[in-house]
Order: sequence, then C-alpha cells, then structure tokens
Amino acid sequence: MSPVAHIPSRRKPRRTASSWALRTGVAGGVLSTLAVTGAAAPASAAEKPAESTLEMPTVDATLAASISQSADATQQTAHAYRVRAEQEAAAHQAKVQAKKVKDEADRKAEAEKKAAAAKKAKAEKEAKAADEAARASRSAGRTQLSTASASASSSGSAASSSSSAPSTSHATGSAATLISFLQAQIGKPYVMGATGSSSYDCSGLTQAAYRQIGIDLPRVSQDQSTAGTPVSLGNLQPGDLLYWGSAGSAYHVAVYIGGGKFIGAQNPSTGIVERSLSYSQPTGAVRVM
Repeated sequence: MSPVAHIPSRRKPRRTASSWALRTGVAGGVLSTLAVTGAAAPASAAEKPAESTLEMPTVDATLAASISQSADATQQTAHAYRVRAEQEAAAHQAKVQAKKVKDEADRKAEAEKKAAAAKKAKAEKEAKAADEAARASRSAGRTQLSTASASASSSGSAASSSSSAPSTSHATGSAATLISFLQAQIGKPYVMGATGSSSYDCSGLTQAAYRQIGIDLPRVSQDQSTAGTPVSLGNLQPGDLLYWGSAGSAYHVAVYIGGGKFIGAQNPSTGIVERSLSYSQPTGAVRVM
C-alpha cells in the first residue's frame, strides 16, 4: 500500500451551494434593515416639532414699583445695620473710657489712702515721742527735786518747810497778798483758756495772781517758765512760780505758798486746789518778785 494514500489532504473542502445561499440571504437581510432604518430617520426628524421660545415678562408700572420698594427696603436695612454698628462702637468706646476713668480714680483714692495712713502713723509716732520726752522730763525733775530735798534736809531748812502746818504765816508784803488771792480761788473750776474770775486754767490763775501785786506775767505757761530768775527746788520761797516740763516749753504752772505746798489750777477734774509738792513734783521754779 502506498504511503501517500495515508497522508490527509490539506485542501479546504468546497463550500456547498446551500451554504452560499444561506450566507447570501443573511447578508441581504441585514442590508435591507439598514436601508429601511436610514430612510425612516429623516422622516422622523422632519416630524419632530420645533422647540417653543420663552418670552420675558413685560416691565410695567406695578413691577417697577415693586422693584423700587425692594431697593428702598434693602437700603433701609443697610442703613439700620450701619447705624447699629456705629452705636455699638460708640458704646464700646464709652465703656472703655469709663473703665479708664474708674481705674484712675481708684488709683488716686488708693494713693490718698496710703498717704493718709502714713501721715497718721507719723503723727502717732511724733505724739509718742513727745509723750516719752515729757515723761523723761518729769522723771528728771523728780530726781532733781529729791536730790535738792535731801540736801535741804541735811542743812535743816527742809525740815521746817515740810511741816504739816502751812508756812504762809511767814509770808509778808506782796507774797502774803499773792497767797491770799490764791487761797480765795480754791474750789473754782478749771476751764481751758479761762482767765477769771469764776474759772481759770493754770497759767490764767498765775497771771491773775501776780497781777494783784503789780507783776504782769505772759499769758501761757511756756513763757511764764522763763519770766523770772531760775531758783533751785531746794531754795524755794513763798511766791515762787513752779513749772512742770522744760523751761520755755512747760505744760503746767502753779505758785509755791510755803510749807512744801503749792496752789494751782490742776485739771478739769480737780479744779483749783492746794497740794503738797509730793503730790506732783515740779520740774523747776523761777522767782518773779
């Protein structure tokens, strides 16, 4: 058997007539459909109605008035907002200014308060210093009087002057007249600034007493304490002027009447009294007669 007979043929098989007919019919149908569709498209386009045109409204008097009113309302609203903004800005500015004024007033008040407190503290300090100085002066006067009394006692002169009987009986002349006037004033009230005849203060009484014997003393105790010749407390005589405090700045005066006693307008509580030197020892004395 020949080997060629077993080799399969590479030639395509022939199409049959029926296959060609079938293919030709399908193609023809497709083309016919396309043709009909193409013909129908222009007709359909021709039958489509034209789009309608929009008409703008006519601006008549009513519409114009409405537009004008709307514009006016817009302007009024804008004006109102502007006015309100200006008012709020003014209110804020006023508030800021008021706060500045209040802060400044508070600062000044605080400064004045501090100044007043400092002034008060200074015054209190000065008053305390003056009081301490007066106490020291009185203490020094008491020490001086004690020393003078001890010295007088050793010589025997203090013994006679310290007896319980008043020594006014030994006063004569002007001293007796002076002491007699003072004794007549005992019991009258003490009134600051008074010079008689129903009431006196301390220097008013001494001025009136010495005037009885023709001696014109200054009005106040500070000046009276330097109006005569200074004498020691151990060498006192009836009619000598006693003072408490420093010479030239004394705060109280009285008159020594002998026997270790004095008469003076003490204070509003006691009035004009006769007291022993031990009751309130004077700082110094001056002789004016």
